[in-house]
Amino acid sequence: MSDHQGGGYYLPSPSGWPIVGSTALALFACGMVLWANSLPGGWLVLAGLGVLFYMMFGWFGKVIAESESGKYNAQVDRSFRWGMSWFIFSEVMFFAAFFGALFYARILSVPWLGEGDTHDMLWSGFKAAWPTAGPLGAKMIAPMAEAGKGEFAPMAALGVPALNTLILLTSGVTLTIAHWGLKKGNRGQLIFWLALTVALGVSFLYFQATEYHEAYTKMGLTLGAGIYGSTFFMLTGFHGFHVTIGTIMLLVILIRCMKGHFKPDQHFAFEAVSWYWHFVDVVWLGLFVFVYWL
Repeated sequence: MSDHQGGGYYLPSPSGWPIVGSTALALFACGMVLWANSLPGGWLVLAGLGVLFYMMFGWFGKVIAESESGKYNAQVDRSFRWGMSWFIFSEVMFFAAFFGALFYARILSVPWLGEGDTHDMLWSGFKAAWPTAGPLGAKMIAPMAEAGKGEFAPMAALGVPALNTLILLTSGVTLTIAHWGLKKGNRGQLIFWLALTVALGVSFLYFQATEYHEAYTKMGLTLGAGIYGSTFFMLTGFHGFHVTIGTIMLLVILIRCMKGHFKPDQHFAFEAVSWYWHFVDVVWLGLFVFVYWL
């Protein structure tokens, strides 16, 4: 055991929280399998999410209590930094795989399907141009068009996507200003700009929800709208999930700041959330360019 200035390494006592977390994931996975097969699994999904939130509240609360009691030293701080760095690297690879799928479909697969022999063998009338819903997607969208919900159309870059880009870029600035306030010991600056960052994150999620509603009800852009629809919702949906997690993290950090946690020279939890949020910003810029704009 050691205090913050000591040379030892803090060794926590055995914990049952990993078992609780594993139970939550098992319940969630079983529920999703049942749900996907049209069986009553919704209650298992909700139970899994409930247990997961309970685990996060309890486990993270324990880590916060250990940090505030001075049990962590410089060596533990380095371990946290390495852990967060590797986590963000894994997230980079996660999104790289999805961007790779978009590249493969758009640059390689669609042109191949438009070539002479391949085109004649599979279907006639197909145009090898991006974006495309494909023949299967067109069949699935046809009933929506007949019901007056619109023909298939890609999502334009102007409008909500451009607004959300401005919101996320602004949130990166407000978070940086809050960080400066923390490093200067200015609690007022820290709390105000961090609260504004949380509000911007919530605003982004609201506008993305309105975008999804418009896509489904007016544009014929659904998960079943061929390769464009699946890649669009796969990339933007996972990014929206990360924004949700990031906003929750920012809210937790805000509450901690209001309680007087963190010092100008000791605030890695704040930095870790900042790293994550700036990563989310960068991913969105890639989405805006390659999914919406080009």
